[in-house]
Amino acid sequence: MKLQKLLSLTRQAIDEYGMIQENDKIAVGISGGKDSLTLLYALSCLRKFYPHKFDIVAVTVDLGFDNLNLDGIRKFCKERDVEYHVIKTQIAEVVFHIREESNPCSLCAKMRKGALNDAVKKLGCNKVAYAHHKDDLLESMMMSFLFEGRIHTFAPVTYLDRSGITVIRPLLFLYEGDVKGFVKEYQLPVVKSPCPVDGSTKREDVKNLIGEINHQYPGAKARMIRAVLDDVVNVDKIHERKEQ
Repeated sequence: MKLQKLLSLTRQAIDEYGMIQENDKIAVGISGGKDSLTLLYALSCLRKFYPHKFDIVAVTVDLGFDNLNLDGIRKFCKERDVEYHVIKTQIAEVVFHIREESNPCSLCAKMRKGALNDAVKKLGCNKVAYAHHKDDLLESMMMSFLFEGRIHTFAPVTYLDRSGITVIRPLLFLYEGDVKGFVKEYQLPVVKSPCPVDGSTKREDVKNLIGEINHQYPGAKARMIRAVLDDVVNVDKIHERKEQ
């Protein structure tokens, strides 16, 4: 995928859901993966010509794994003229050694978001951007359906009551395949996740299930995503979303 397409689809989502207003200071959560680096690249370009003036900072929550090398991301942020902050935590120690969680992803995500939100507030940001795309949207809905017994997924824009921060998801109109193509085309410095359960989670199982369905019924994934966007996400567009 070329840069022009990335910027076009990102701006469409931002405009459609009113994600960015004048003088926003937006923290971009950087895991080191392909999605977050693509989002950072897109926003660093858009800020130069978007009608509403906004600023961005990049933030990585270091979970405490020993084998995490962020040198490539530091260089990338410097090249994009983006301020970069690394938040040191002991989340890995808590999740895997102290609590010895059998299903570590839920607790890890909760603690990681808490650390990120605290850092965002201290940096004076009023918004945080997550790099969720269309595939994430469908996978989250399927996980909710299968494991919680309800039809629910994340909203394009979510206001967090307790922190006063607004979460935005500017990559919502991209497929994961688009992101992979962009990363390959522009050689973004992706960092492999050091998490020991990476690639063997419930989300990965759901991703594989969706792939099997799409293989059996070609085009099914695109139709399901369209249904989620039309029938689930647009409800949240009408009714203001708030979460604790």
